[in-house]
Amino acid sequence: MIDASVAPDTADTKMPTILCVDDEPNILSSLRRLFRTKGFQVRVAESGQAGLVLLEAEPIDLVISDMRMPEMDGAQFLAQVRERWPDTMRLLLTGYSDVTSIIDAINRGEIYRYITKPWDDNDIVLIVRHALERRALEHEKQRLEALTVRQNEELKALNASLEAKVEARTTELRTANDSLQGANEKLKTNFVTSIKVFSTLIEMRGGNLAGHSRRVADLSRRIALKLQLDNKLVQEIFVAGLLHEIGKVGFADELLSTPVATMKPPQLEAYRKHAVQAEQLLLPLQDLRGASEIISAQFERFDGTGFPERRSEENIPIGTRILTLASDYDNMQIGTLTQSRLSPEEARIIIVHGSGTRYDPKVVTALMDVLGGTPREETERERTEEMRVMSRDLKAGMVLSRDLIAPSGLLMLSVDHVLDARLIRKIMDFERSGGLQLTAHIRVDRKT
Repeated sequence: MIDASVAPDTADTKMPTILCVDDEPNILSSLRRLFRTKGFQVRVAESGQAGLVLLEAEPIDLVISDMRMPEMDGAQFLAQVRERWPDTMRLLLTGYSDVTSIIDAINRGEIYRYITKPWDDNDIVLIVRHALERRALEHEKQRLEALTVRQNEELKALNASLEAKVEARTTELRTANDSLQGANEKLKTNFVTSIKVFSTLIEMRGGNLAGHSRRVADLSRRIALKLQLDNKLVQEIFVAGLLHEIGKVGFADELLSTPVATMKPPQLEAYRKHAVQAEQLLLPLQDLRGASEIISAQFERFDGTGFPERRSEENIPIGTRILTLASDYDNMQIGTLTQSRLSPEEARIIIVHGSGTRYDPKVVTALMDVLGGTPREETERERTEEMRVMSRDLKAGMVLSRDLIAPSGLLMLSVDHVLDARLIRKIMDFERSGGLQLTAHIRVDRKT
């Protein structure tokens, strides 16, 4: 016999469903009445086989089975329930005093509790509620575990996706950074080349100034390296050397060709202003601020008797002290300071004589070391070998290891320039038109 009666409020499908199995109708009636009044949905079956049929028909949350039943006892019935519907809670109802049978039911059916007859209504209702609460907790635990497993898998997939995205973004940023660095290096190279072009403006006026600024810049850089100044300052000193006479661009030809030693007072006053004029010309260029400050003080003297602010010793920028010395050394040899050109040895003697008065003694010492061929730190460019190549032997792809300078001192191409067929043709055309023969210094990497 199967009874599928429900509590009066059949719309409440959320209430737990209890199956009571017993071969005694009066016990089933008592259990049905008791649990209905507590709000449970109740199903009843008078045999274990009938209970299995009902379990197959609909979900059951909890089974209460009698122990002693014909054909299939409670232990056998609950064992099948455990095997086929392990999620259903199982209670054993027994008045049988055989402990062995109870233990068998516990072992085979893995029951939650056993209840003795006659039962106490409050106790049995409490036991059922505790069993259902435990079932709910088990369900929640399983749900949370499944949720955790699913979320962990999602996190793994997300992490893998994020790692791939981060790697892709990192590669993208690295590529962009490499591109920016390349562009930045190109801008720096173009910037220095532009400065070299500016420095030739005054030299295009002819006379003995050809190549002066480049020689001063190179010698200043070598002295700065000898004094172990930082790279940024060395670069500023080099640029200052290239531009230190740009203030002369407005000079009259007569003033430009007059040696400083023979200038009259009005000429000397005008001549001294070219350092300040250079600073004013360079003022709009933020990147040349350091170089312009070096240039503006080039007429100061180490002993404080210079022009225009009478600075002395360490109050004069180290870059200026280097530039002044390098410029004077070259000017003495090209005849712009003295009435006649001096030999390098004569220029050195005058420089040493001015140590402590016009020049900083430690800068003088550094100059003497540089001119004496004292070993100094090589730059990356200096660690690269070079070869001299006639214009007819130039090939596309060759890289200049030095500036290409015309015999007049005019800058034609800057160091690191990569030659192509068009440039090579222009160099050869320049040679033919001027009846000249040019030699280029080409970089040769030691590894090759």
